[in-house]
Amino acid sequence: MRTRILLIAAPLAMVASAVLVVPSGLTLNPSDPASALAAVHERTALHLVELALDVLGWLALTAAGLSIAGGRRGDPLAGGLLAAAGLAGMLHDAGNLAVTQLAAAPADPAAITTAAAVMLTAKWGVNLAGLLWTAATLAAARGRWPGLLAAASGLAAVVLPWTFGTGTPSPAAEQVGYLLHVPVMVWWLIHGLRAAPRRA
Repeated sequence: MRTRILLIAAPLAMVASAVLVVPSGLTLNPSDPASALAAVHERTALHLVELALDVLGWLALTAAGLSIAGGRRGDPLAGGLLAAAGLAGMLHDAGNLAVTQLAAAPADPAAITTAAAVMLTAKWGVNLAGLLWTAATLAAARGRWPGLLAAASGLAAVVLPWTFGTGTPSPAAEQVGYLLHVPVMVWWLIHGLRAAPRRA
C-alpha cells in the first residue's frame, strides 16, 4: 500500500507544481535570467509553494524507488534507478531554491550572472532525473509495449536539450520536453494504481 501511495503521489505533486509554474512565468529559463529573477521576486510565495510541491513529488519518487528495490518482490534495478531519479530531481529543486535567494536583488548584475549558472545547472539536473526515470521505466516495463512507448517518449524529452548544442533551449522547447515526459509519469501512475497492496 505504501508503494502505491508514493507512486500515485509523486506525479500528482509534480503536475500540481507545473500547473502553478507554467502560467505564472516561473519556469526559470537560464536564457533570460533577469526575467526569471524578476518573476521570482514578484511571486516569491507562489514560487515557494510550487517548489515545495515539486520537492514532495521527487521525495515521494525516491521513497517509492527504495520501496520497490527492497520490497518482498523487489526490483533492485528499476527501484534503484527510480530512487536515483528522485534524488537528482531534489538537487534540481535545490538549485531553484538558490535562485529564490538571488531574487532578493533581481536587478543586481552579479545576481543575474550567478542565477544564469545556477539555473543552467538545475536544468541539467532535471534532465539527469528524466534520464534515470526513463531508464527505470524501461527496466520495470520488462519488454511490454506500453512501458517501452513511455520510455521512448521520455528518452526524446531527455535528448531534446542536446539538440541545441551550445545554445540554451527556449521556454517553448522546455514545455515540449515536459510534455514528452508525461507518458513516463502516467505509466508510473498507472503502475501505482494497479500494484497489489502486498507488494508495498
